[in-house]
Amino acid sequence: MMSATPTLLYIDDDAALARLVERGLTRLGFKVVHAASGQEGLDRLAQGGIDVIALDQYMPGLDGLETLERILKVPGAPPVVFVTASQDSAIAVTALKAGAADYLVKDVRGEFIPLLQVAVNGAIRQAAIQKARDEAEAEVHASRDRYAALAAEREVLLREVNHRVGNSLQIIASLLHLQANSATQKDVKAALTNAMGRVAAVAQVHRRLYTSHDFKSVMLNQYLEALLEDLRRSAEGNKMSRLTVNADPIEIDPDRAVAIGIIVNELVMNAVKYAYPDGAGPIHVELKPEGADLLLSITDDGIGFGDKTGPRGTGMGQRIVAAMASKLDASVERDPGHKGTRVLVRFRRVAAAPEASAAAK
Repeated sequence: MMSATPTLLYIDDDAALARLVERGLTRLGFKVVHAASGQEGLDRLAQGGIDVIALDQYMPGLDGLETLERILKVPGAPPVVFVTASQDSAIAVTALKAGAADYLVKDVRGEFIPLLQVAVNGAIRQAAIQKARDEAEAEVHASRDRYAALAAEREVLLREVNHRVGNSLQIIASLLHLQANSATQKDVKAALTNAMGRVAAVAQVHRRLYTSHDFKSVMLNQYLEALLEDLRRSAEGNKMSRLTVNADPIEIDPDRAVAIGIIVNELVMNAVKYAYPDGAGPIHVELKPEGADLLLSITDDGIGFGDKTGPRGTGMGQRIVAAMASKLDASVERDPGHKGTRVLVRFRRVAAAPEASAAAK
């Protein structure tokens, strides 16, 4: 840190002129240290405590340009004002290109001293500005590196969390599947199978996130294909042999993906149980964009809701669908023109802001 009285190292073999500079700049608030040669100036610089240097060009031994080159190799070197009696502008250009902060033409009577004061003050200010800029840039780079390290660590932790949660949920789903297979009562078997499907819907999201490079979104087409494959494997006989899915590659946040998966699970299981009393039939899941919305449809060609022998259950599935639809801010309706049952779930591609949702309600 520079003291209140800056120290100037004046390197010049002209002792008389050096005394004039010392008297003049001392009156102007500087402490002046004189070195009679380039090497003597380098030795004094090595002792520290120098804030700015005024350097003459023509000296025995090391000349000004050679001395300047060595000064600038010193870590944290102070700014250098190049001083010479020569009117040759080529020297000025060479010195400035070599790294001098400023250039000044001197005279033997010391009339240049006020100009020297202005030059060294400017060099000190410029050096302070540059130091502050360098420190700020270093801090920015350090902060960026710290952020990158934290982001990488967070990614690893999130990936591990999703992996463990997905595995734990899959174990629960497997246990429910085993319990359902061993159950003798049909209503207990159905309840356990439904519970297994709901757990598997959530587990699939975490498995998607574990294998994805982006923890903020899930590809719905891949998610639904994997979810329905889980349902096919867990089904008895060939009840889901004609289950198909056609979904566009659409990204959505994980929370909403869970809600969509649970809705699909409930409506597909409902179709499996009630649409085809005499066996299996086609069940089709489709997801496609519709303007700013997404349209999810679950379709079967079964007996439909108008039949007297239609679905009879506890209504739990319908309540779950309604709850998940509310989470999506979605509308759920049946297509009255379809021969069997076609349920349409329409929701926004991007979740509405909380304020907008509250206002709409």
